[in-house]
Order: sequence, then structure tokens, then C-alpha cells
Amino acid sequence: MRLDVFFKVGEVAPADVSGRVVAVIDVLRASTTIAVALTNGAKTVIPFESSEDVIVRSKSFTKSEVKLAGERKMHTIPGFDLGNSPREFTREAVEGKTVLLSTTNGTSALMSINGARDTVVAAFVNFSPIVALLRSAIRGGTDVAILCAGHDRHFSLEDAVCAGKFARTVTKDLTGVTINDGAYAAGLLDARYEDNRARVFADSEHGRALAEAGFADDLVVAGTIDAYPVVPIYQDRQITKLGPDRER
Repeated sequence: MRLDVFFKVGEVAPADVSGRVVAVIDVLRASTTIAVALTNGAKTVIPFESSEDVIVRSKSFTKSEVKLAGERKMHTIPGFDLGNSPREFTREAVEGKTVLLSTTNGTSALMSINGARDTVVAAFVNFSPIVALLRSAIRGGTDVAILCAGHDRHFSLEDAVCAGKFARTVTKDLTGVTINDGAYAAGLLDARYEDNRARVFADSEHGRALAEAGFADDLVVAGTIDAYPVVPIYQDRQITKLGPDRER
């Protein structure tokens, strides 16, 4: 069995994800926000690459059914109901709603995956249930790929550290698992930071930019292990919460 980590979308070939369970990580902030939205009762989250696509799709819903959400350069897209701050996705805001979401990095990364057996959205906030799913996949004979969304199509430290924590924990005490250089390097990064996620965000370019833009509280949310322990699964162009009414 294999577990591979890829640090940005451009590294991934179709064969790298075909038939695998794929975990997509965008810690700051799409993965975190999606987990928060589904925990707080959003019916589904539908990712889009562009704000124009969100607006077009919203016309197929009544206004009361849907929330338009997304960011560009960290801030809410003009005219949208919500941005990409996980703190905005309260139960009052999203319960029972379909969230149409477009972000700079995370939604594009999700939409780039084709041919996977399953695609899930991973972050620190839903770490344990994603670990359980990935370990189950490997034990069942399915390879795993972890894709970091990155920042503006470049390497991002926070996604790499998160991927390393997943890689180290998923493979712990499992025999016969081969990892690629990306998984090895990500694991070294995770070990270096010793679970000090505040320091990860302080060292990360995007973490510093968010803090300077007034989103420091988002970093606290994004760094909290298992604060929103759901498994968001991306299937049929939408993300829903894995559970009794949504089996793999």
C-alpha cells in the first residue's frame, strides 16, 4: 500500500489519485470552513472555481435555500452572504442551507481531483475522523493520496505540516506502507513543530497575512484539533457530511 503527499495541485498526475482515497487539505481556510459549515447543519457545500459560477448556479435555488460564500484576497466577495472565515458559518447562518463556495485555493484543489475512489476534505479541526477513514482505506487495500491546496498555486507551510501530521499518524504501526518523498518531508516538518500550530501559522506566509488582515481569530479556530469532527466527502460535485444518511 502507498501513502503519498503532494504539496500543490500542479504536482498531481491522474495516476496519482485514480482509485485512491484522496484527502484535500486547505487549512487556511477552506477545509476548516467546510468542516465548520457541515457541523453547523449546512445541507451541502458546493465548490466553484469562480464567483461568476456561484452566481449562475444560485439562480437555480430560491433565495431562502442558499448562501453565497467565498473570498478573494482573503476578503468576502462583494455581494456574497459570507466570506471564507470559519467564524461566519454559524448554525444560525447555514443550518439547512446549500452553501455555494468559491475560494482562491481550496475549492479549485477539490475540483481538480478526478477518478478517486473517495475524496474527503481534511484539516486540523477534523483530524481524528479523517485519520480513521484513511487508516481503514489502507487496511482495506486502498492507496491514499494527500493533496495540499497550497497558496496561490505555491507550497504552503501550514498545509504541509497538516499533511505530515496525517501521514505520520495514519501510517503509525501499519506494516507494508510505502510513502513518497513528499510524505517523508511533510512528516519531518510536522515533527519539527511538535504540535505548536500557533508557531506554524506565525511562520507561514498566509498565516501572517491573515493575521495582518484582521483574521487572527480564524487561526485559533483552524489550529484546534478535532473542534469540528466531521468527514466532509466530495462526490457528485458536492460536499456532504459522511454519516448514516450518506454512506461511501
